[in-house]
Amino acid sequence: MSTPDRKAPTRADYVHWRTITTRWRDDDAYGHLNNATYYEYFDTAVNAYLFETTGVNVRKLPKIGIVAETSCRYLREIGFPEPVEAGLVVDKVGSSSVIYRIGLFQGPGEEAAAEGRFVHVYVDNTDPSRPVTPMPDEIREAVMPLWRQS
Repeated sequence: MSTPDRKAPTRADYVHWRTITTRWRDDDAYGHLNNATYYEYFDTAVNAYLFETTGVNVRKLPKIGIVAETSCRYLREIGFPEPVEAGLVVDKVGSSSVIYRIGLFQGPGEEAAAEGRFVHVYVDNTDPSRPVTPMPDEIREAVMPLWRQS
C-alpha cells in the first residue's frame, strides 16, 4: 500500500492532535475503514480545530472556507474499534486559501496510516459562487501556529 518513493509521515510531522472515535459503520465490507470515511476524518480534524481555536461558528463568518481540493495517500489499513489520532499541520497560508495536511494514526506506531491534503479557499458566505476573497482574520490567526514553512 505504501508509495516507495515517498516515506510515510511520522507523528513529528504534525503540530495539533485530535482523537477521533471510530464507529462500527466506518468499516467497509472488507473490515477496514471505508475510503470515504478518511475524508470525513480530515474534514472533522480541520473544522473542529477552527471552531475550537477561533471560538466562533466558522459557518456564520462573512467569508467561509470551501473545500477546493482533497486527496488521500493510503499507507496501511485502519478501522474499528480502535480510535484514530489525527495530526494536523499547515503547508501553505495564502491570502484566500490554506493547505492542510492531516496524518491519521492508529495504535502506538510512529508512522501515519494515511495522509490527507485538504485545501480551503475562502469565498463570500452570502454568495459562495462569487470569486475568492481574503480569509477572515480569525482564521488566519488560528492557522498560523500550525504553519510549518518548508
